[in-house]
Amino acid sequence: MPLSSGTRLGAYEIVSPLGAGGMGEVYKARDTRLERDVAIKVLPDLFTSDAVRTARFEREARLLASLNHPHIAQIYGVEDTPSAGAGQAALRAIVMELVEGQTLDARLKQSRSSRGLPIAEALSIARQVADALDAAHERGIVHRDLKPANIAVTTNGTVKVLDFGLAKSEPEHAAEPGHATTVMAPTVEGVVLGTAPYMSPEQARGQATDKRTDIWAFGCLLYEMLTGRNAFAGATPTDTLAAIVEREPDWNALPAATPASVQRLLRRCLEKDPKRRLHDIADARLDIDEPIDAIAAAATVRRATPKGIRPLWIATACALIAAAIAAGLWISSNRAPAMAPPARLSVFTPGQITPQLSATISPDGTQLAFVSTDASGQSMLWLRPLSALDARVLPGTENAAHPFWSPDGRYLGFQAAGKIKTVDASGGPVQVLADSPIRSGASWSRDGKILFIPKLGELATVPAGGGTPSPVPVQGFWPHFLPDGQHFLYYVGAPADRRGIWVGALDSADTKRLLATEVKGAYAPPGYLLFVRAETLMAQPFDADRLELTGEPAAIADGIWMAAPAGQAAFSASRTGVVSYVNASLFNTQITWLDRTGRRTAPIGQPERWSLTPQLSADGAHIAIARGLFGARHIWVVDTSSGATSRVTFGAVSDDSPVWSHDGTRIAYESGRADGGTRLYLKPVRGEGSETLLMDAASPVTLQDWSSDGQFLVYTARGDSGTSDLWLLPASGNRRPSPLIESRFNQTQAQISPDGHWIAYTSNESGTDEVYVQSFPTPGSKRQASTNGGVQPRWRGDGRELFYLATDQRLMGVPVRLGATFDADAPVPLFRTRLIPQGSQSIGLPTAYAVTADGQRFVVTGPPDDPGPAITVVLNWLAAVKR
Repeated sequence: MPLSSGTRLGAYEIVSPLGAGGMGEVYKARDTRLERDVAIKVLPDLFTSDAVRTARFEREARLLASLNHPHIAQIYGVEDTPSAGAGQAALRAIVMELVEGQTLDARLKQSRSSRGLPIAEALSIARQVADALDAAHERGIVHRDLKPANIAVTTNGTVKVLDFGLAKSEPEHAAEPGHATTVMAPTVEGVVLGTAPYMSPEQARGQATDKRTDIWAFGCLLYEMLTGRNAFAGATPTDTLAAIVEREPDWNALPAATPASVQRLLRRCLEKDPKRRLHDIADARLDIDEPIDAIAAAATVRRATPKGIRPLWIATACALIAAAIAAGLWISSNRAPAMAPPARLSVFTPGQITPQLSATISPDGTQLAFVSTDASGQSMLWLRPLSALDARVLPGTENAAHPFWSPDGRYLGFQAAGKIKTVDASGGPVQVLADSPIRSGASWSRDGKILFIPKLGELATVPAGGGTPSPVPVQGFWPHFLPDGQHFLYYVGAPADRRGIWVGALDSADTKRLLATEVKGAYAPPGYLLFVRAETLMAQPFDADRLELTGEPAAIADGIWMAAPAGQAAFSASRTGVVSYVNASLFNTQITWLDRTGRRTAPIGQPERWSLTPQLSADGAHIAIARGLFGARHIWVVDTSSGATSRVTFGAVSDDSPVWSHDGTRIAYESGRADGGTRLYLKPVRGEGSETLLMDAASPVTLQDWSSDGQFLVYTARGDSGTSDLWLLPASGNRRPSPLIESRFNQTQAQISPDGHWIAYTSNESGTDEVYVQSFPTPGSKRQASTNGGVQPRWRGDGRELFYLATDQRLMGVPVRLGATFDADAPVPLFRTRLIPQGSQSIGLPTAYAVTADGQRFVVTGPPDDPGPAITVVLNWLAAVKR
């Protein structure tokens, strides 16, 4: 029932109606206590008559009220008015910030141009909307009904996004005549909710939605602001939904002056497959900021130009443009046909390709080498000629990583089992060249040298035919030879003020930083530096003789997989204009339950950018896991029953490696420092408690486990010999760390037994990674638990079984008896996994699976059932640069 002027809702007095929609009626009101004007939204009856909806609404309202962002209309509180008697319903209302201005819907209707808003205005609004969405998505809030009517623009141009999260899962009523229709229909998965022209394909199908639905709506919004028309429209809502699912927008309707970065952004936002859609709205700001800055700079030049000079300047510019056009016409009539545009093809791999691995195109651009699993689940190196439909496996390349070509394309190098190896691309025996425990790539020069990493950060060369390695006086990762075979590119990750792509020489300690980036770079003929910026592959002119960048970068491909913490980016280039890259969508992983036979029994939640190291609480009810990308990973908790997620850490740096307290109330985790160090924190899982600093280390450390009595945390740190040692940190008291297991070998992946008297860990002291068990917390009695290689141990909750991952990717179970001594039977194979058996060569890597207390189920993260094509190949990428 509409409220009249003067009606009181608690301390709020209704002044006048502002509007109505599917989520209720909105009024201007006066807060009589604080003497300010507010907006009151009276919610539909279903919010007072349905206890489940009421409880959910209150939870969401509290979360939304915690959002304090300049571009999100603030929620001040919730006001309840009980029923005044028979026939009168109780009222529930939201008290919100009153935004003085007009909606974007009204602004678009006011625009006299049928071609939409001026580009500068449209981009300014889009930038502010992206900021609002980013802030909400960081808190796990999804709008689900982003449209012009839900965006207010104040008189000074400030944007406020309205109704954030309020339409999360509730049906809306029919819209007012003349407005876009809100669609609601029951489906198998729930409810189709949204406003038809702005609904994503997954919304239109009634499927589960996430933040990528908002990214789609953002693309529709930006398209409408630029063109003055809906990206998808039909005579009826049904026709509109059909257009969303089946057709592309009219890209020709975009103004000719639309910046290239904005056109690219629109196409990424409006990808129908959410796996290929822009993953994070924060990345949209990069494509918007560039043209905004250019427009602002042009305005500054115009303001600074004296009026008397401007006509001469314009006339001169016109004369130059006319001359250029005339010259262009003459040249076009006397030159070869224009360069063909870039072409793209998708490559589906025979099995699973994991994000840690890569693909590389041959120097002549005719063959693609990549790592994928075979029918048994074994990770192998594969070769696919682009002229063929099938790939073939190269025998002897088990557990290969980061393949690289010889300059003549006859041989492939790769890393496996802590070694640099080579193999003839046509088949043949594998040759082992040198130790290389750090998986950070290698490069092959024209004069037969292979540049690789023998120790953390160090570089060396070894002859491709075999021989003694020679040190190189440069420290870094991901080396890449330049054409002269003496100079090379490499990557430095820390400290922050040195991070980026550098150039060095084999015989000199002189180095030079070329570009500040988050990941590695590569050289591509005829003279470009390739690098990645926010999943976009860029090419910038580079003089390989003078070792200088000489021009502006251009985008040549989108959706490149990258891992900023490791400096890795999965792309390569031939000398013939062919580029290959691993698709970023592969980084999305699905958390899944497995039974003791390895059968996938149920997914947990939706595919996301989860890390590969889930940590299960002792009661099996929750998973602690890192999520994120580009150096911005944070700790989340996932409910194993519902898949619901909640974020635990909110810092500006990357957080990782969570471990649970035994009672499941707290999580300890590591957090990066800008100088490459690590801080260890302790934080309650629920509530608003702040984190407690446990330790501040100047060097990298990795948290491993927390004893069941709560007394000790175990972490790995690099020792004086450059290997990984195990350290003990008291969880309370003086918190003074002490060494637990030190040696000239690597010790990592430590797990404390449930009774707190033993610790299992991975070590390479025998020359091969094996799992050992030693007394705890005082080292003493020790026994090898694995046979023929093993990594990543985990205890069953009752301590009667120890699990580990064998080198053939099989999960093994070892029956054990704990007491004054450690007794174990022979390991029993359970099932083959998709996990990569990385151990001591991956310093500090936590265990990549978790097990329930009864040992009957396992939690892993891995590729979704349908991750899409693994690799994209771009032919004639130079045409994209020249355009």
